[in-house]
Amino acid sequence: MQQYRHNHYVPISYQRRFMLPGQSWYYRLDLKPESATSGTIRYTRRALHHWGTDRVFAENDLYTTRWGTGDNAEIEQFFFGQLDDEGAPAIDFIRDFDHEKETYSEPLFQQFLRYMSLQELRTPKGLAAFAANAESKDQNSALILLQQMQDIYCATWTECVWQIADASDSNTKFIISDHPVTVYNRACPYLCKYCLGANDPDIRLHATHTYFPLSLDKALILTNLSWRGFNFPAHRNLRVSEEVENLLR
Repeated sequence: MQQYRHNHYVPISYQRRFMLPGQSWYYRLDLKPESATSGTIRYTRRALHHWGTDRVFAENDLYTTRWGTGDNAEIEQFFFGQLDDEGAPAIDFIRDFDHEKETYSEPLFQQFLRYMSLQELRTPKGLAAFAANAESKDQNSALILLQQMQDIYCATWTECVWQIADASDSNTKFIISDHPVTVYNRACPYLCKYCLGANDPDIRLHATHTYFPLSLDKALILTNLSWRGFNFPAHRNLRVSEEVENLLR
């Protein structure tokens, strides 16, 4: 059970999609290096690291639930374990999709949506935003609700405009971060009140773009052209101001 308590919020199998042949280590840039103390000397840790996939994008007990004095790692073992196994062929399906061939697969399409939705939710940033919106009081309740709400964005993404950016002919390739599903809306610029802390522009807002790298050469871009008059669920933390409602028109 101990092996399931070191949780990769960006799966190793996904990380390896962005490695060159023969590569086994990443250069990792820490945008906010921690401060540390050694005796009387205080210093800032290095920002650039050269690490293997086992050390990158992982935390201990990120998905561990605690009941009384016992720890339970079954969410990592069974829930995310199955997700990662099913995600690999689903990502390949989207990456290699060809409109000129009859290659569509409903099961793989559904698996991909579920994988991307949970990749958005399972990172430390995603979990923090999800827990705040759901008013979850502790890690146990947030992780249980996450499993129940795992498809929260899938309907919106299904109705988006889908594009695949191809860098095959470019010397510059795609990279990943600690939060690979990236959301952008030009009406919600960086540091606006809707992007503070762990928050991103809401995926359901009109003209929100969702970016998800698929490999070194391919990245998926989903653009939400929502129906006019779309309403958010009647939840206190999900209600929006008149300013944001104008984005839906």
